[in-house]
Amino acid sequence: MTDATVPARPIRILLADDQPLLRTGFRMVLGTEDDLDIVAEAADGLAAVELSRRLLPDVVLMDIRMPRMDGVAATRAIVDARLPVRVLILTTFDLDEYVVGALRAGASGFLAKDVPAEDLVAAIRTVAAGDAVMAPRILRRLLDRFADSLPDPAATPPRALSALTEREREVLVQVARGLSNAEIARALSVSETTVKTHVGHVLTKLGLRDRVQAVVLAYESGLVRPRA
Repeated sequence: MTDATVPARPIRILLADDQPLLRTGFRMVLGTEDDLDIVAEAADGLAAVELSRRLLPDVVLMDIRMPRMDGVAATRAIVDARLPVRVLILTTFDLDEYVVGALRAGASGFLAKDVPAEDLVAAIRTVAAGDAVMAPRILRRLLDRFADSLPDPAATPPRALSALTEREREVLVQVARGLSNAEIARALSVSETTVKTHVGHVLTKLGLRDRVQAVVLAYESGLVRPRA
């Protein structure tokens, strides 16, 4: 780890999954990192919400299908309560529809449950720092499944998008395609700092919380199409 990735205090994590074996696996993986601290575990969504309210973890690793309250409802409850807690969804391909619901509920990102350990650790750090994490491969799969319900790309863009400058729209398209700030900077021949500024303007103008919501809006509005 570099100094830039180590926070002043450990990142406090809540594990929410109804399978004890998976929670044990996550604990073993994350427990080797000095900057990560698992503060509690929840076996259902309701417990995840209650523990989030009481302990205020930095990040909740949230499963989708759990008893008493599923991960989508739990995510919505945490976000609606305006807790300083961010939710990272862990899912499998057969639960795609639930992931869309979780993103709309305010999740800060999602990963497949078979994600490599180093990618999971990096995602937790990214989300804790206030950014969002997307798995472009999964997002494209989701959008391909729902392509028929997306707007006609020839239709007039939603009024909200008219607030963006041409460059901001270009940046939004690249974000929606899963590119990082560095990759966007190379594609548009600008500095990474400039891209970061444009992304901030896009989020502010569109009233979005993070990059994940920007991606969903870009596809739902027809600005970007699956398989494009």
